[in-house]
Amino acid sequence: MKIVVLAGGLSPERQVSLVSGESICRALRELGHHAVLVDMFLGLEAYDGPMESIFTVPDGLCGRAEIRVQAPDLEAVRAARRDQSPSLFGPRVLEVCAMADLVFLGLHGECGEDGRVQAAFDLLGIPYTGSGHLASGMAMNKAVAKQAMEHAGILTAPWRELLYTREDIPRLADELPVPCAVKTINGGSSLGMALPDTRDELAAALEEMLGYGGHVIVEQKLVGRDLTVGVLGDEYLPAVEMIPREGAYFDYEAKYQSGRSLEVCPAPITDEQWRAMGEATLRLHRALGLRAYSRADFILDDEGRAWCLEINTLPGMTPASLLPKEAAAAGLTYPALCQRILELSL
Repeated sequence: MKIVVLAGGLSPERQVSLVSGESICRALRELGHHAVLVDMFLGLEAYDGPMESIFTVPDGLCGRAEIRVQAPDLEAVRAARRDQSPSLFGPRVLEVCAMADLVFLGLHGECGEDGRVQAAFDLLGIPYTGSGHLASGMAMNKAVAKQAMEHAGILTAPWRELLYTREDIPRLADELPVPCAVKTINGGSSLGMALPDTRDELAAALEEMLGYGGHVIVEQKLVGRDLTVGVLGDEYLPAVEMIPREGAYFDYEAKYQSGRSLEVCPAPITDEQWRAMGEATLRLHRALGLRAYSRADFILDDEGRAWCLEINTLPGMTPASLLPKEAAAAGLTYPALCQRILELSL
């Protein structure tokens, strides 16, 4: 098949997406597909060959992306694009996607996981992997996802949604409960998230979240073990436990910097706990109308209760990512996982 692996884009998870995209592209080429990696935002500015030959370029346009400790400077990425168009689709991106048999979405975060790219492809008749535009948008919005959890009878922390300005921060810092978790409404990879324990820390967290738009959910802070369970098709996969080696929680750095966390799969939990989380993940996956694959995150408290945090419609596919670890524990190699996602999406 001719496949465009679409990655990069313009979200704080840009570098994670590029590493996912390169890994997917190489795996698909190993399987014999004519796959090519395309940066959604920068497009094909650097490609000077004929478009009809792009699916047979020797390296699939793969580079050597890496995930640094800090999230990327998106203004620098904007400035690097030669055409300076306001479009999130770079030069010739839609053209090459329309030439493909399928677009494999390696995008993460707001740029690609919130349903807008899927909606554009639906309108253009371009097939793609993963969930549709409406289901993606609902899952990405933490407030909507929380409502879906509650409606489906899935245990989740008490929460409230806030849309605020800088002038509201002193009042909110006084009235909101602490300790708590403050999360931007559509963040991912633990970017746009804070876990304040004091009112001063809460005020600082609210100030920081203004940089993400000032639209957040504030929920009760949960203490326990970090676990995640993926769904592939109609089945849930073995659970992973994430144990940060440094820092208080499984943050962006712990997720993507080698050696910063220990991931144990299958997680050392009871079969009953795994099945409870797996069934909850599958129930939420279906309640939101997701398709092909997803991954839900949980906190397992000292009493053995699994609290659902969120669900990811385009979970990471880097070599260090959690879904590939779960698939491996279920007997699927990385290329086989990519092929399965492709088949389920078709």
